[in-house]
Amino acid sequence: MRICFVCTGNICRSPMAEQVMRERLAEAGLEGLVAVDSAGTGSWHEGDPADERAVRVLRKAGYGSGHVARQFHPEWFRRLDLVIALDQGHERVLRRLARTPEEAAKIRLLRSYDPGADAGELDVPDPYYGDEAGFEEVLRLCEAGCDGLLAEVRSQVG
Repeated sequence: MRICFVCTGNICRSPMAEQVMRERLAEAGLEGLVAVDSAGTGSWHEGDPADERAVRVLRKAGYGSGHVARQFHPEWFRRLDLVIALDQGHERVLRRLARTPEEAAKIRLLRSYDPGADAGELDVPDPYYGDEAGFEEVLRLCEAGCDGLLAEVRSQVG
């Protein structure tokens, strides 16, 4: 199974979700069965590392933080099983990039996997213009979403 998390520039939210999911898969003994990566809807930060605040928050919580930003390309849909958007804006962009109904069916919002999320508020907020507390909130939301996503992955890969 292959999963790609997608946010705007691939330096804050999606790399954080990627690292959380990698850890969840390792804890569940599924890292060999599920490949996880991330990308951005735009190319602004392509080649850059994750935002230093994201790195600090991830490391403080015990997660890995190695990352190089890249842009999502529509041809990736063919090799991916799930494309996880971090907010509804990303979801709209990805749906425009999807060339078939089958590709569009692979797109989900991360918080849709969080049983504690309010159905009317499924966005993971962009922490880029704020302080480190915003990144801590993003991590909390990513953890909750990834916990639910892990349950879905377990049901699909056994």
